[in-house]
Formats: sequence, structure tokens, C-alpha cells
Amino acid sequence: MDQKSSLLEQLRIDRPPPTPASTGRRGGRAGLVIGIIAAVVAGAAGVGYWMVSRADAVPVQSAVAQAVTASTSGAPAVGSILDASGYVVALRDAIVSGKSIYKVNEMLVQQGENVKAGQIIARLDDSNVRAALVQTEAQVKQAQAALVAARVAAEDERPIFLRDQKELAEGLISPDTFDATKSSYDADVAAADVAAQNLAVAQAAVLVNQRYEDDTVIRSPFDGVVTAKNAQPGQIVSPDFSGGGGLAEIVDMNSLEVDVDVSENYISRVYPHQPATITLDAYPDWHIPAEVIAIIPTADKSKATVQVRVGFKQKDPRVLPQMGARVSFLADASSAAAPGAGSSPANASAAAGTTVAVPSAAVETNGDSSTGTVFVIDGATVEGHAVRLGARNGDSQWILSGLDPGASVAIGDFTKLHDGARIRITQ
Repeated sequence: MDQKSSLLEQLRIDRPPPTPASTGRRGGRAGLVIGIIAAVVAGAAGVGYWMVSRADAVPVQSAVAQAVTASTSGAPAVGSILDASGYVVALRDAIVSGKSIYKVNEMLVQQGENVKAGQIIARLDDSNVRAALVQTEAQVKQAQAALVAARVAAEDERPIFLRDQKELAEGLISPDTFDATKSSYDADVAAADVAAQNLAVAQAAVLVNQRYEDDTVIRSPFDGVVTAKNAQPGQIVSPDFSGGGGLAEIVDMNSLEVDVDVSENYISRVYPHQPATITLDAYPDWHIPAEVIAIIPTADKSKATVQVRVGFKQKDPRVLPQMGARVSFLADASSAAAPGAGSSPANASAAAGTTVAVPSAAVETNGDSSTGTVFVIDGATVEGHAVRLGARNGDSQWILSGLDPGASVAIGDFTKLHDGARIRITQ
């Protein structure tokens, strides 16, 4: 052995033989490594499954069903099955004018003034018709005098006629003499009849001119309020049959109602005597009890709507013609018996249940406009709920039954949503 080998031999360290304890520690380290590898593999598999299942899930947005109360901002009446907008109109609204062209002498009312039926509201210039009336009255007197004269002549001729008739029978006068007497008497009787007819014509002319005279005094046709005054003294006015100015416009405030246009798709929810509430745009927090008066039996093909008349159950001076109004048609227990109102259980539930509001996009309609489906979120899946629809207000849909307040509903592609469908909620 050379020197280098000797030196290397001195540097070598002798290790003791392995013991059973050290062998166990090596095995534990190997098991730990194997467990970590298995956990990583399992985690990777779980992530893969999660990624695959997430890819199959339907992306949806979520919304919470909110309970609707009378104090809810912008909400229709609770229990409303339909909302429609319209205007306050007067069933009795008259534009008062003369029957011919006249000059106005007096206007006896002002705009906003209350008037009674028969009250004089204006006087027109009657100088011409009064002159004509005086003329016909004079003609009547003339005809009366002519009639008196004709009757006197006939009465004077009558004894002569009777005498000659008797003498002719006795043979004392010739037939020619009697014929002359009879002709004279018949002429006097006829003249009296003509005079009587002339008197009747003259009297009729007086009546006509008296009507013309009466027409110069303009009276209110009913109790109401003057909403417009369109003439002043000295102004020349004429009959206005086109519904324009006239002398004044009078509205019967007790005949006010609301006319609304309801879409053909929803007219099945409305029926005569149906309860409703009217909310005026000027007083959004004031809900006025009302009732459906009638459904006009014709549709407007240009707008695809049907006109509905709604009457106030309470009269109030704050209600004015042409005000904008919203009508909420209500459901009640009796609506089940109304034509087109739907089945009894649904209507009863609608009347008694809690009305909730959800976004319109969360409701899948079923074609009849009164029912639909919403998908309630249950964890990672959804469950379809059949609901009865109420009014729609902007982007919100009122639901009368079938959905509880606080439930989370899905907004997404309804063609992919069904009972048990997996979802993932997006922002």
C-alpha cells in the first residue's frame, strides 16, 4: 500500500450496522411521501371534476322576492292582478254655445264657478229676433181680426141661406135664386176657415220667433263647474259643432271616471263590477276605491287594446278631469265566478296570499298571461315553482301566489333551466 492509499484509509468513517428503529423511520418517511402524492392526485381529480361540473352548470343571476305592501314605493294595490294607465274623464261634459251667429251681450259666469241646472250663464244680442217676434205678434192680431170679420159675414149670410132653402121647398123662389144664395153663403164659410188657418200660421210664427228669443238666453244644462270661458261681451260667436270653444265648457264633477286601455293579452283579467283602486299621478300615496263600470265591446286594432271604464266609489274635489291615473284591478273571492277570471283556488289564493315582487326577467310566462314559472335557487340547483301573476310595474312583476317572500330566484336562459338543473351564480 502506497502513501496515498494509507492517507485515504485514515480518512474513512466506519458506520455502525443499521438497527430496526432506523429501518422503521425510513419506512415512515416513504409512507408520508406516498400519502402526499395520493392527496395531490385526489385534489387534482376533484378540481377536474369541479371544472367539468362547473362547465355544465347554467349561468344565472339571483334576485330576492320582496314582499309588496301598500307602503311599497311605486307599488300598486296589494292583490292587484293588473295595472293600467289612463286619464280622468267626465261622462257629462258640455260645450255651451248659441244656435246661430250672435253677438255676446253678457257673460254671467267665470272660469271655476259652480253653476246649477237652468242657471243663466250668458245673454246674446236679441235685437233682430225681438223685432221679428213683434212683427209676428202683430200678424197674429191682424189674422184674428180677419177671422172675426169672416165669421161675421158667414153668420150674416146664414139666415138668408136658410130662408131661401125653405122658400125653394115651398116653390116660392126659383132654383137659380137659391143657388146664388147658397154660393154666397158657402164662400163666406170658406173665407172664415181660411182666416182661421191664417191665424194658426201667424201664431206658429210667433212660437218660432219666441224660441229664437229664448235661444239668446244661454242656460247651464246641468249642475257642474265652468272649466272654460271662451267668450267676452261684444264678441261674435257661432255654433261650434266640432267640440271647440263655444261660450263656455261645463263639467259635471259627479260624473268623473277613469278610462284606461288594457292590452288584449290581459283583458281576460278584467270583468264588470270588479273591485279596483285608482291612484292619481298628482297624489301617488292616495289609493281611491273604485269599480269597473263596463268593458267597451270593441278593440282598437291600431293599439291592440280594449277600453275599460272605471268609476270612483268616493267623490272628492281633488279629482279633476284630464288627470293622469293608474288603475289597479284587484282579485277577490268572487272573481272565480267571473268570465275569464281563472280557476277558483288560484284566485282565492291570490286574494288571501302575500304579494311579492321579482324582476320581470325572473318569470317564465306560460302563455295565458295570468300564470308563470319561477326557478327558486336551492344551493347549486333550482326548483321550478308555478306562480299566479299579478300586475307588472316597470321592470318588476307582482306575484300573487306560489312564491314566498325572501326566496332567491334565478334569472337566466329558461330553455336550459328545469327542476334539478345545476347552476352557477354570476355577478
